[in-house]
Amino acid sequence: MTSDVRGVIARSKGEPVEVTTVLVPDPGPGEALVAVQACGVCHTDLHYREGGIGEDFPYLLGHEAAGVVEAVGDGVTSVTPGDFVILNWRAVCGECRACRGGRPWYCFATHNARQKMTLEDGTVLSPALGIGAFVDKTLVAAGQCTKVDPAVPPEVAGLLGCGVMAGLGAAINTAPVTRGDSVAVIGCGGVGDAAILGARLAGARTIIGVDIDPRKLEWARQFGATHVINSRETDPVERIQELTGGNGADVVIEAIGRPETYLQAFYGRDLAGTVVLVGVPTPDMRLEAPLLDFFGRGGALKSSWYGDCLPERDFPMLTDLYLQGRLPLEKFVSETIALDQVESAFAKMERGEVLRSVVKL
Repeated sequence: MTSDVRGVIARSKGEPVEVTTVLVPDPGPGEALVAVQACGVCHTDLHYREGGIGEDFPYLLGHEAAGVVEAVGDGVTSVTPGDFVILNWRAVCGECRACRGGRPWYCFATHNARQKMTLEDGTVLSPALGIGAFVDKTLVAAGQCTKVDPAVPPEVAGLLGCGVMAGLGAAINTAPVTRGDSVAVIGCGGVGDAAILGARLAGARTIIGVDIDPRKLEWARQFGATHVINSRETDPVERIQELTGGNGADVVIEAIGRPETYLQAFYGRDLAGTVVLVGVPTPDMRLEAPLLDFFGRGGALKSSWYGDCLPERDFPMLTDLYLQGRLPLEKFVSETIALDQVESAFAKMERGEVLRSVVKL
């Protein structure tokens, strides 16, 4: 059996997205059918539309989502119909060397649903990040569903499915920021502001937001930045050092993914500080710097993929903090939109007008 639902697809590279009918199979062994309630519009979906991630068109877009489990396949015990869940794109296997070594957030064999969602003519769809959630119902691996408290609004819960978790996790998991640290975050969009919020949650004393857009710098203040730097007007490395007693920050989080801003992060950290790269570079980007500068500093250079999160550990904890009023995730929701407004949301995102547009279904 299949369900006929509405979904947003990118049919070909660079073309506007469209709403069309998607056929979703009933769940097989290890799979779950989820009625999507909300899904954030993430830059990764735009990368898919532009062919920046692959050429497996057509893509079923959307991945930053929350919803309710409608049905599960054989062997599924982690979730049951009626559970409110956040979808994640790294369902850990439990068997690979990373999982067996006690570091499942590095799982080398994450998995998705085996069955395929299709168009009415049988064309197989490639779901974004193995999810495909700009759709009324989606089919995922059961391990991609993390049960959380249904008191959390779906438009808030879904944010943890990608961008907000990436930023929070870069600060609290990857760095990790500790009490009294000085932290600088370069790039104050959704991911960067989540890193600022994570640094505040972890007890950082000084939190510095760096961007070229005054609007984004104001957002950074709202999420907990104690200082902001407009790097179009001021050398960010010099200013970070001034704000940290001439030493540089204990942790610098680069949330843009460009060589020039990564070098700002590198030189803006303390001699034994930590740089965390959470911004996503493109394949053509190269980094050039004197090797002696790397040799002459201690500390650590880290990359953060999905905020080094473990969904079953992090999602319930963070949603509980939200319900306690200690983690204002709702501030990331700039607007809620309909399924047919995804293309216009991409344009707003590119112009820097929103932190997150969220599709409500």
